[in-house]
Amino acid sequence: MKLYSTNLKADEATFKTALIKGLAPDKGLYLPKELPHFSEEELNSLKNEKYPEIAFRILSKVLEGEIDDDSLREITYDAYNYDVPLEEVDNKTYIMRLDRGPTASFKDFAARMMARLMQYYLKQENKSLVILTATSGDTGSAVAHAFYGLDNIKVIVLFPETEVSDRQRKQMTTLDKNITALAMDGKFDDCQALAKQAFADDELEHLNLSSANSINIGRLIPQSIYYFYAYAKLRNYPEEIIYSIPSGNFGNMMGCVLAREMGVPIKRILASVNENDEVPVFLETGKYAKIEPSRNCLSNAMNVGHPSNLARLIAVYGGVMDEKGNISKLPDMEKLNNDISSVSVTDEETKATIRKFFEDYNISIEPHGAVGIKGLLDYRETTGDNTLAVTLETAHPAKFPAEVIAATGVDPEPPQSLKDVEAKEEFMDHLNTDYDAFKAYLKEKLE
Repeated sequence: MKLYSTNLKADEATFKTALIKGLAPDKGLYLPKELPHFSEEELNSLKNEKYPEIAFRILSKVLEGEIDDDSLREITYDAYNYDVPLEEVDNKTYIMRLDRGPTASFKDFAARMMARLMQYYLKQENKSLVILTATSGDTGSAVAHAFYGLDNIKVIVLFPETEVSDRQRKQMTTLDKNITALAMDGKFDDCQALAKQAFADDELEHLNLSSANSINIGRLIPQSIYYFYAYAKLRNYPEEIIYSIPSGNFGNMMGCVLAREMGVPIKRILASVNENDEVPVFLETGKYAKIEPSRNCLSNAMNVGHPSNLARLIAVYGGVMDEKGNISKLPDMEKLNNDISSVSVTDEETKATIRKFFEDYNISIEPHGAVGIKGLLDYRETTGDNTLAVTLETAHPAKFPAEVIAATGVDPEPPQSLKDVEAKEEFMDHLNTDYDAFKAYLKEKLE
């Protein structure tokens, strides 16, 4: 696989290089120059397979020549040792529950695969690495748990102290060893900007910094797998399918775009956002403006005023956006709007959707999943399109008990993984969002 940078000023890279580096040297994001295509026969062959086998078959073709099959099969079966339920709402609507992993979040799918692939490559060269990752909620805990205890990788997680739930925070702060949780006096976008600046800082190059955010291509490729999985289980090629995806930094949506590029016949991608509506406005007007500071909403993991992965989406459609959000070449807006819709969902609509699905279907969902469902309901009402659709539940409802109780009156039963962190001691450092202070912290912590 050869990858290029969305800023178009860096040399091509192999998957291994892009995975370990995270961000391209020109501050752009890596994208594959081309991806393999899965035929009708190959898609049909996945129908009766379990998730880890589907992951192995897809990745063995995508990463051909990058890793041997025996190692890859061992990694996929180790990474995906939990269920991936497809819960039927009606015969045209399913909820794919991506909340059964060790941190009860969809981020487990990418983080566990990424950690194992990084360890595979680092062991080959006897190297070490520092993962620097910003989180608006679930990424941090998934990354921390995925890399926990690895002797050749340290992890520093930056999170906005006042904008994560108690359970999300505890999943990051109750680990120690090679994991550092850094509570920031700021927004997710501030955390993400600090991390990106550190990656591009020549004076920190000796620290071997890399990313586990969705700016890393190692996150997106594993996230494309569950779109293959749901399609294989529910449809027959070449019937089309719609995916509705709650979206913040747009990494999850880009995984769906990659799956479509590889042959999954996706009719439309619905990328629903909360009140941070910069992407819906861009799709409607062709003009992009960051939201600074981002708006604090119930679906906190989606409080993103400038999604990094928008640069990748624009690149796929022939445009160019730099890391600051400046568009030097517009993408094909007609084609983009034909393939992808994005609507903004208010907090009140989020609460109403949680309540509706509990009362009408006895289905418990949390704020992020509710945003995705509301986007699908709006799309169907507007278009009359009743094509089979899968909407993604990206976190367990028990991660947001206050919001679920307020909407339904019922406290969702937490999985054991969440129960285990309640009584543990928390460890975290505190910092403001000044880059010089952050740089000094990294040097003191890591040198």
